[in-house]
Amino acid sequence: MLEPLNIKRYYTDDWGAYDRHIDSNKHEVGKRKTQKIERKNLNLRTWIKRLMRKTICFSKSEKMHDIVIGLLINKVEFGLDIHA
Repeated sequence: MLEPLNIKRYYTDDWGAYDRHIDSNKHEVGKRKTQKIERKNLNLRTWIKRLMRKTICFSKSEKMHDIVIGLLINKVEFGLDIHA
């Protein structure tokens, strides 16, 4: 499924499935190159907490949910600064 994306290297943890499915000359195990990915995941979890009712950041307004989701999509997909 990733072939159309023309990915040259894979940086992962040491999970066995990666060894079985990724060619060893394209695969590197370790945390050195995954910090950016993990940071992005943490940011998404933090930003989206607004959508969870049990959090202190929950918004009751549907309009506010739409605004937050739109800003997140602009930030993540298009690199637009949501804090400007």
